[in-house]
Amino acid sequence: MYGFPSTVIGRLNSEASMINGQSAGIDGDQWAKIANVPGLRCDPPHLAGKNGASGCLILAHGAGAPMDSGFMEDMAQRLARQGVGVVRFEFPYMAERRVSGGKRPPNPQKVLLETWRTVYAQVRPFVAGRLAVGGKSMGGRMASLLADELGADALVCLGYPFYAVGKPEKPRVEHLAALRTRTLIVQGERDALGNREAVEGYALSPAIELSWLVAGDHDLKPLKASGFSHEQHLQAAAQQVAAFLRE
Repeated sequence: MYGFPSTVIGRLNSEASMINGQSAGIDGDQWAKIANVPGLRCDPPHLAGKNGASGCLILAHGAGAPMDSGFMEDMAQRLARQGVGVVRFEFPYMAERRVSGGKRPPNPQKVLLETWRTVYAQVRPFVAGRLAVGGKSMGGRMASLLADELGADALVCLGYPFYAVGKPEKPRVEHLAALRTRTLIVQGERDALGNREAVEGYALSPAIELSWLVAGDHDLKPLKASGFSHEQHLQAAAQQVAAFLRE
């Protein structure tokens, strides 16, 4: 997957050294070390503003797009500007797509979960402070299944797939009722995989905070008639995540 030349490592090290290690959760050259782990892509937090840095978030991709899709790139950069360091990775099937050029379906859940365990174990030793897990759609759902087991400091889901398209009668929420990890789910009100009307009828853990974006779809894109733009919703999501991780 991704490799990082010495010039990039140097930049990562320089940016990391400008941030207070305690507030950022990363000490000294540790961002450079994380970037050197095969398969990981890093976006160190930019210089922290008055609100301080917000730790580190491992962010997994959704079922149909890679870790460097437009959504993932945009969100990682927005989060970094808000003081959140982001680490991205790819599940095996997506990494294989990158090599072969062909389309492959997601791996079985067992493989997806084991990949999450491996990545978390790789990143955790480098993070002195808070380390959160999460992701877009499927990536966030897999993280939610392991957040308590991993002992993550927080969970962030962007467009959680509460049910398959057209199947709200078969929700994927059983584990969410007992979830202990502090959780933020940012959801579009008209998400085809979990709209507001359906989700508000579920019994969810009190550890879960839901943030609704007006007329947003699964990619948080709103209807034009809402008066909001996609960029506004993405920025609002990034700001909400950063604030949540600072708490």
